[in-house]
Amino acid sequence: MSYWIVVTFDDPARAGQVREEIGAMQKESQLSLDDSAVVVKDAEGKIHVHNEMDRGVKTGAVGGSLLGLLIGGLLFPIAGILVGALVGGGIGALAKLGVDKKFVKEVEAALAPNSSALFLIVRAADPGPAISVLSQFKGKIFHTSLSDEDEKNLRKAMEGKF
Repeated sequence: MSYWIVVTFDDPARAGQVREEIGAMQKESQLSLDDSAVVVKDAEGKIHVHNEMDRGVKTGAVGGSLLGLLIGGLLFPIAGILVGALVGGGIGALAKLGVDKKFVKEVEAALAPNSSALFLIVRAADPGPAISVLSQFKGKIFHTSLSDEDEKNLRKAMEGKF
């Protein structure tokens, strides 16, 4: 089972700083992540996604449809579809793929202009240790589980087979 953990911050730079600190923790085996992405919502409401794999940036404006459902493409498959659907307001699409609607709405509400969020995929029997480590960074933490079936469906959606 995997867990999707999102930590939001009022500062647009903070999620990136925390991701750097978490990178050091990963090297010391204090935390194990499957995937991560930093999302910054600027003053104009544009979303900037920095994925850990290529350190690149993809930008788009938040609208009523799914923003960047394929964000990140093959570079970070699960986080790409989750982040893309979440920041684009894709509650219905995510619910069909097994993601809790309440979780999506809470994260959407927390991602205000001039803020940032750290999106993490953690594969573990219990998300508690990861949440404990993340709590020291003083952000607002949201988490939900992704069953193996949910993850399979997300991968299929990413490949256009859902």
